[in-house]
Amino acid sequence: MSMQKPTLNTPLLLSSLVVSITLAGCASTATTVPEKNDPWVGWNRGTQTFNDNLDKAIVKPLAQGYEWITPEFVNEGITNFFSNINDIGVTVNDLLQFKLTQSGMDASRFLINTTAGVGGFVDVAKMIDLPKHKEDFGQTLGYWGVPSGSYLVLPIFGPSSPRDTFGLVGDALFNPLTYVSIFGGAAATAATAGSKVLDVTDKRAHLMTTEKIVNEGSIDRYDFIKNSYEQNRDYLIHDGNLPDDTDPDLNDESSDSGSTKGSSNGKNTTSSTPANKSADDVNKPDASKPSASDKKPAHFLKLTEPK
Repeated sequence: MSMQKPTLNTPLLLSSLVVSITLAGCASTATTVPEKNDPWVGWNRGTQTFNDNLDKAIVKPLAQGYEWITPEFVNEGITNFFSNINDIGVTVNDLLQFKLTQSGMDASRFLINTTAGVGGFVDVAKMIDLPKHKEDFGQTLGYWGVPSGSYLVLPIFGPSSPRDTFGLVGDALFNPLTYVSIFGGAAATAATAGSKVLDVTDKRAHLMTTEKIVNEGSIDRYDFIKNSYEQNRDYLIHDGNLPDDTDPDLNDESSDSGSTKGSSNGKNTTSSTPANKSADDVNKPDASKPSASDKKPAHFLKLTEPK
């Protein structure tokens, strides 16, 4: 009797992945009421749960092992290498946003680190005061007025929005590894895939401390991540110069104070003093009423001399 060798059904695996995320989103929808600014909260919470389980089962243990076996200088060199490749997309987005001075700095960073920095493994540009900037195609779309849309959690990729989801496509087009994977053959595709896994593992290893802060400092982990992501994206798009009306809490307080002030100005301030009383009578203190100095607080305790 021959044994049949098991095979991996890729379409069935992908279908199961989509169904599991959808069912998780439906389960969250049953207990979560969609808010006006978060209409996809059911899908988002379900997808975040899926991502957390995937991270706990595969990505985090891989990152912990990578962090344990990799020397510090090697870890830093790998981070610098992928950061140097990212500077290509950063420079293109600088030009698309007409940040000419910054584009010159980022282009110089790439040239210096690629040559003097041994392919980007050493951040020489940082030593000569050329700072690293963060620009992506999602920020470029926001610069040109494209609305972000509602908060969206993507499988594997995590927090995003419709605008930033489309921005991922632009970032892939600005990454030279994309073209190496497409036109470089099987070996180049495998090498590119391996470098992507290494990049994700390296980034996840640097998030160990951040994960501890999120887990210990948040009541609702979903809301904490959502608010942090949206605030960070607003900060990056406006280059740190946030407009005053971006905080809804401040807007509510200003509107409440304005309405209170308006209502107080609209009140009838006519004096209720009878007409037959003169000004002296009004200003004269009433002997029947105790003065402010005679009034005692409610908790006042009168002490008497012991007999």
